[in-house]
Amino acid sequence: MQLGLVIGTAIATARHPSFKGQKMLVVQPLMADGKTPDADPVIAADVVGAGRGELVMITSDGKYVREITGDESTPIRYSIVGIADN
Repeated sequence: MQLGLVIGTAIATARHPSFKGQKMLVVQPLMADGKTPDADPVIAADVVGAGRGELVMITSDGKYVREITGDESTPIRYSIVGIADN
């Protein structure tokens, strides 16, 4: 799990079938200090109702993503699993 900052929403005209019903957000992974960027932004499935500007916890756990999408072949790599308290 890693902290990240939601910086936007991902919109696409063509999607993999497993994306149906999934809200996809652009998340900037952060270092342990919660402020310094750590790598390039990623696209993450949002199952917790996060929004722009919120500090979230992301995971690249493939099993979890397959469970939330119900698709064993989903190309989704990251998912938001929580919103950090202030």
